Amino acid sequence: MVLLSQVIGALLGLLGIILGAFGAHRLKKSFNQDQMASFETGVKYQMYHALVLLMIGFNFNLETKFEQYMVLSFIVGTLLFSFSIYGLCISSSKGKKLKFLGPVTPVGGLLLTLGWIMLFYSFIDTLF
Repeated sequence: MVLLSQVIGALLGLLGIILGAFGAHRLKKSFNQDQMASFETGVKYQMYHALVLLMIGFNFNLETKFEQYMVLSFIVGTLLFSFSIYGLCISSSKGKKLKFLGPVTPVGGLLLTLGWIMLFYSFIDTLF
């Protein structure tokens, strides 16, 4: 599970750079200002959580189910949150908004929040 956290973290970081550059150079021409801002939010959150996954992979053994669920919350949350935003922005710019993705974004955000709560708890737990 440690390796999974590190590999997924590195892959999300790589994709974040590629998608950020793609958005800044190619999509900028077809996106309005709100779509661009939303796309950038997806990239930022993806990069933040790529770094969190790397940090967790290097600092936790990920042997307990709790730690494994924390990692899965970050992975699935990032995929649902950021990639639903990408899909909404791209489809909207083409005039065919994929509305079913709208409810996916907050589910991803909820999983990210859960991951952060679990990370916070794991730090508090080691203090006491």
